[in-house]
Amino acid sequence: MKRSRINEIMAAADEMIRHYGFVLPPFAYLSPEEFRASGEATRRIVTSRMGWDITDYGQGDFDRLGLFLFTLRNGELADLKRGGGMCYAEKLLISRQDQISPMHRHIIKAEDIINRGGATLAVELFGSDPEGNFDEAAGGAVRCDGIVRNFAPGDVLMLAPGESVTLMPGDWHAFWGEGGDVLIGEVSTVNDDLTDNVFREPIGRFAKIEEDVAPTHLLVSDYDTWLD
Repeated sequence: MKRSRINEIMAAADEMIRHYGFVLPPFAYLSPEEFRASGEATRRIVTSRMGWDITDYGQGDFDRLGLFLFTLRNGELADLKRGGGMCYAEKLLISRQDQISPMHRHIIKAEDIINRGGATLAVELFGSDPEGNFDEAAGGAVRCDGIVRNFAPGDVLMLAPGESVTLMPGDWHAFWGEGGDVLIGEVSTVNDDLTDNVFREPIGRFAKIEEDVAPTHLLVSDYDTWLD
């Protein structure tokens, strides 16, 4: 993805988030230079990989296959493993109309996916085989706002604004905006996008960046290369 395109997506996402009554935290608006100069003050943000995340899954077609995310807060895997402390994470996501977030599952993370505003959020579901692999013949059950809903393989949940689904590790899912763009909330156990995403197809989690202009703000995938 070109950096100029990423900057445009950031600006549009910030506008949409504000439209629905949310405001990103102050660190979202640090310039790369301010981030570098902040040193230890922002170390926790960097190590927890909080912040901007825009991906085309390495496929070069963001409008068809892509996702905007902003990680607002994220806990510690060590806390999750010992069963106490900051064991949770929170994100805002934007799925544009017919923009696919591809079929995947998580190994550790359980998550609530919440339609925070906009159009309908479509969530396609499959179950796993006993080893956790994608199984096109497997259904299962999820909770939608606390109510159990059984699903057959390939069923698509249609979540209106205010509705949510709870996905457990092993629940294969893909999602997109149906009939328009959707602002999504994600509340989950600790998030680890480096190792905890298993995709049905062999694709990348992060975009490859072409630096045609300077970044407005750093992505979480920039931290390793832009920050000392």
